[in-house]
Amino acid sequence: MIKKAHHLGLLAFLMISLSAWSQNYSHIKAETIEYKKIDTISLKLHIYKPENFNPNKIYNCIVFFHGGGWNGGNHKAFRRQSQYLASRGMIAISVDYRLKNTHNTTPFDAVRDAKSAIRYVRKHAKDLCIDPNRIASGGGSAGGHLAAACGNIIGLEEAHEDLTISSKPNALVLFNPVYDNSKEGFGFRRMNGRHLEISPLHNISKGAPPTIVFFGTKDKTTPVSSSKAYEQKMHDVGSRCDLFLYEGQEHSFFNRGQYFTETLRETDIFLESLGYLTGKPTI
Repeated sequence: MIKKAHHLGLLAFLMISLSAWSQNYSHIKAETIEYKKIDTISLKLHIYKPENFNPNKIYNCIVFFHGGGWNGGNHKAFRRQSQYLASRGMIAISVDYRLKNTHNTTPFDAVRDAKSAIRYVRKHAKDLCIDPNRIASGGGSAGGHLAAACGNIIGLEEAHEDLTISSKPNALVLFNPVYDNSKEGFGFRRMNGRHLEISPLHNISKGAPPTIVFFGTKDKTTPVSSSKAYEQKMHDVGSRCDLFLYEGQEHSFFNRGQYFTETLRETDIFLESLGYLTGKPTI
């Protein structure tokens, strides 16, 4: 589905959006817990809970991974999406993971951390008041790669963890994700000949989780062709894949202006269709 830009007065739109955002969602703050420790590195979950959180209730959940080429970035990249979805009645979590610039690590380490995060949430679902069978995952760019890797790739797990607990999310929300690590995609040289092992596009199989994808047609970082190939492979194995292409938009468009609102609204509609949310979007 191709989405064309709406010709709104951008300044007026942004002023209205920011005002509404401040009034409705920005007061929702994260609680932080450690999910993994490697030597002196402490990795944390930043947990946004619904207002009037009831510890006797069970909530559906989404786990976000930020972008940054597996090099940099931080959990705040999905703070606003997390606040909104918490306001709608979900628990939203934004994750720390190891990065090359900070920890001198590889994309394979980042995937292991992402899988550890999903596994931690599922293992501790009772304590976190989360339904272990309603854990979605999402992310942007390299973070979208991590979410898609958790959803599709067998292996790349931390060996010392309880592998009887699945690290596979039940649904995926992907914002201009990296899911092709071949020569035609992104990050090929960093994979040292192991690109097929870590590339979500090349590991789709029957039972792949239902997925929604947002891509700009002018994305110069991650090829748009990979999104169409991913959509086709998902359909070939009988899995749902809703692809939204935004005409003329470049990489990371989803975090700016009207596109932030549009993609988050479509995310809401997608999650509602799966039973993770109820009612109509409030954005």
